[in-house]
Amino acid sequence: MKRFSFLLIALVVLCAAVAPARAQSQTTPEYVILVGGPSLMRWEKYKGSNAHDFWWANFVRAGRIRTEQLRERHGPDAKITWLVYKRGYVERAAQEKKDLIGFIDSVRDKFNLNLVYFDKGSEVIDYLNNGQPRDRVKIAFFEFFGHSNKACFMFDYSNGLDSASKSWLHESELTKIRRSNFTRNANIRSWGCHTGESMSKKWHAAVGNRMWGAVGKTQYMTHELPVLSSPNGKWVN
Repeated sequence: MKRFSFLLIALVVLCAAVAPARAQSQTTPEYVILVGGPSLMRWEKYKGSNAHDFWWANFVRAGRIRTEQLRERHGPDAKITWLVYKRGYVERAAQEKKDLIGFIDSVRDKFNLNLVYFDKGSEVIDYLNNGQPRDRVKIAFFEFFGHSNKACFMFDYSNGLDSASKSWLHESELTKIRRSNFTRNANIRSWGCHTGESMSKKWHAAVGNRMWGAVGKTQYMTHELPVLSSPNGKWVN
């Protein structure tokens, strides 16, 4: 009788251990791309070689390149989400005299994306926490394309204000993001400038996954992902 009881207890413990692993294997991965807004020429035209965003689509183009790679690697049904700072493209559209929101919507349609527009950093946090049923959909990939300094993502840098930002995600807010939103080996990267100098460390401490970020500046390209542009720049996590 004692032997039977021991075997029964062992079986219960084994089942309890297997259940979480099975649940983990049944989760759906989500690939999230965060896209900041471009600056405006009314602020940047006097800065010479230091001016930003002569091309409005710097960040959108980089996000599209990455999306093409994800589709090729993970297939047509992979869950890819774009979080886009809408106001930045509405403001830049007036300068360009083009329907930039319509263009972004066309990228959504071409690549079968879940496109979510936002205005504030708190909305980004809310999506990461609650935008999907996080017990079943885990973030396996998160990348940022936009302006940044060492402490924050600046979604509207030099858009509403000259060389400043009113919409951001600051490293002090990262503790509001739930660790359980992400897969254990999630690929996290910021393609903005200077993230690797502080924010990458704060991300790791707050969220658990490591974030690749640049020490120094980055340069956005037309036909490839951004590259390091500072003489002693490097990627760190």
